[in-house]
Amino acid sequence: MSRVKITLSYNGSVFMGSQQQLNTNNTVMGHLITVFHRLKITSTPKASGRTDRGVHATHQVIHVDLPEFWDDLQRLKEILNIQLPSAIRIQRIEWVDDNFHARYSAKRRVYRYIIKEDETNPFEDNFVTFLSKINREIIVDAIKCFIGTHNFELFKKSGCDTDHFVRIIYRAYAYSYKGYFILVFEGNGFLRSQIRLMVGFLLRISAGKATKEQLIEQINCIKRHSTDIAPHNGLYLTRIKY
Repeated sequence: MSRVKITLSYNGSVFMGSQQQLNTNNTVMGHLITVFHRLKITSTPKASGRTDRGVHATHQVIHVDLPEFWDDLQRLKEILNIQLPSAIRIQRIEWVDDNFHARYSAKRRVYRYIIKEDETNPFEDNFVTFLSKINREIIVDAIKCFIGTHNFELFKKSGCDTDHFVRIIYRAYAYSYKGYFILVFEGNGFLRSQIRLMVGFLLRISAGKATKEQLIEQINCIKRHSTDIAPHNGLYLTRIKY
């Protein structure tokens, strides 16, 4: 067998999450595994990380070991895109060393959260978080507090499958683009729902319900001031850096 790295995108609004689950096959990995088995690929694929129900990805990465008869990667890509649901798109398949691991070889992960200050509309509702009003200047300033090495124990959802809560945030910034307000987080890893909890706190500050000083206290594990979690539809996994 030979290992390949597969880069894919998906519309998370139609799946119950990315990770394989026992009670449903309607997950990104569930559909991938079904099609892989149909193509006599029996190795279990591994992803760079999981995304929750409703969360999207523009550049998710998995690895899988292929049998020797699958030596035409372009053909494999074409067949996968025919047989997978239209909400999943294989972008690229490439050979990698056998020691490559989609999750453990990853150095950084980049997420974007997209907000629109407007009334909701049916064409973007699954892909953008609509808010009636946001204070952009306050968010641009407060989001910088996340940069650095911190214990994010107070920014995780219950059920997090790790007891190690220290993560490095290399970049955290926000900007306006063509009517959208976009928050960007780049780190070595993130806890379960960590980004949505961070965005939720920023939105509380924007609404005047919390302060930057309270955010700093929660980042430093002094006191929990917010458990607000931002909606899932605005969150995108946008890049894995190796």
